[in-house]
Amino acid sequence: MINSVSVNLKINPNLCLRDPQKTNLGQKILQHSILLIHEYGLEQFTFKKLAKRIDSTEASIYRYFENKHILFIYLLNWYWEWVRFRIELQTLNVKEPIQRLKTAVRVLVDATQRSMDTAYIDEDILHKIVVSEGTKGYHSISVDEENREGFFLAYKALCKVIADLVLAINPNFPYPRSLASMLIETANNNLYFSMHLPRLTDIEGNDPDLNKKVGDLLEFIVFKLADQDGTHVKDA
Repeated sequence: MINSVSVNLKINPNLCLRDPQKTNLGQKILQHSILLIHEYGLEQFTFKKLAKRIDSTEASIYRYFENKHILFIYLLNWYWEWVRFRIELQTLNVKEPIQRLKTAVRVLVDATQRSMDTAYIDEDILHKIVVSEGTKGYHSISVDEENREGFFLAYKALCKVIADLVLAINPNFPYPRSLASMLIETANNNLYFSMHLPRLTDIEGNDPDLNKKVGDLLEFIVFKLADQDGTHVKDA
């Protein structure tokens, strides 16, 4: 568990009008927006429902976020930063490059770690939202403008961490960033498919070892594509 570690994730300030992590109301907005999006889905989630849930007003929510799309991207950024933090923490004392990459792969599919320092964020439910609706954050008509505003820097930073781990085992691999983003999307897609579109994956959604099976799939992909069988390891 990461309970004893102080977690202070820095989110792009362009995503909010006021930092929600620094006030009780802001934390309630984050906490209950996650619960409501999970309950209703992003399309049916509204600031009106959120205001009612937190016993506040829509106007108070608009003081933090321009609209629900921006709030959603903020939550995605929090998640991406959280995953990157966990990868860096759990690989900190791991020297062997292949094991470092395997550790990172497992983090991508395992949302069981919780932080008492961010009690207002349910990482498990947020992970479920990312799996089911995460692509809606950047599959939008405004993606180019939002990209210029740096809305997806956290996702890019996460991909860079994974890409660097790939290059540590095979410095000549030509597609490290493509592989990194593919691993993240493959993890989410197969978790989603296993529960809702089972013919699109070979992993059963009711498998008690679901996360492990998806992790095995990611390991198979990454080490096959990186052409690395574990016998030729570059020193970390």
